[in-house]
Amino acid sequence: MKRFLLPVLAATLCAAGVARLGAADPKDAKSPVAPPLPKPVVSEDSLFPPTVLARGKGFEVNSRQLDEAFLHFRAAAASRGQPPPPEEKRLELEKKMLDRLIVVEVLKRKTTEADKSKGKQAAEKMLEEIRKQTVTPEGFRRQVEAMGMTPDAFTAQFTERAVVEEVVNREVRDTITITPQQVQKFYDDNPKRFEQPETVRAAHILLATRDLATNEELSPDKKKAQRDLIEALLKRARAGEDFGKLAKEFSQDPGSKERGGEYLFARGTMAMEFETAAFAMRPNQISDVVTTKFGFHIIKVLERNPPKKIEFEKVKDRIRDNLQQEEADKRLPAYLEKVKKEAGVEILVDKYK
Repeated sequence: MKRFLLPVLAATLCAAGVARLGAADPKDAKSPVAPPLPKPVVSEDSLFPPTVLARGKGFEVNSRQLDEAFLHFRAAAASRGQPPPPEEKRLELEKKMLDRLIVVEVLKRKTTEADKSKGKQAAEKMLEEIRKQTVTPEGFRRQVEAMGMTPDAFTAQFTERAVVEEVVNREVRDTITITPQQVQKFYDDNPKRFEQPETVRAAHILLATRDLATNEELSPDKKKAQRDLIEALLKRARAGEDFGKLAKEFSQDPGSKERGGEYLFARGTMAMEFETAAFAMRPNQISDVVTTKFGFHIIKVLERNPPKKIEFEKVKDRIRDNLQQEEADKRLPAYLEKVKKEAGVEILVDKYK
């Protein structure tokens, strides 16, 4: 099931993967972190009680929750370098956010123990991927704080959303049957979708030209030291040292170093300088030093794979899942309206009706 409740949370942090070759420009991924606010002596809720905006069976959604959701949304946009939404769009956005808050509350009350277990596992897997792309634990913390949240609060909210989405999976997606005939027809009717382009499997060593914790560009002296080190590593690799071991020891690309620097990629997926060098090389050839916006690389091509058609047996499960997902997406709006009606949802503030 498409993660309809998680995109802002996940996309914001994934965008911060500054050391991955296919990531956004590092200067776009830098996120300012505001200083922590002092803790109030008196509870804010006791001075200014929040307004109840909506209620249903067993829950209420109040103005404080909506304000927090809107602030997190704005902070997430800012951390991706996007301007804040125009004021005339605020009410429309608030309506959508209020609806999502209501949906979460409704679905939380339908969760089973199995939903909780599956959701927690899914959240842990996605969070691990996000952490890998934010380079360091400090980078993860900075990105979360740029969204106006603590790491613990972010993890809790992410897990909660993943759990309630398992309810949708169980009650919508898993009720849809896709026949083998439908899968075969889709494969036959869409031959271009299953043409695999030429790919290269290559290992690389990256020495970054930005500080991995702060994302600040290195000083000229530090860049020179990185350049000198990559030149020394190039000599060692060409002298016959194990390239994978060198990558594990020295590479600063967290997305590949633990597997010896390896990537499998087609054209159009890597930094242009990296891609141009890799596709111009023969298997077992080692490049000169290649400079990209991420730093200095040396590349060893391990394998060249010509274009080919992907066999049906290798993609039939993915086709079935995609067809099931498309049908689930069509049914989702009606399902959400149904469960909100069953939960007796009432919008209590006129402007949100």
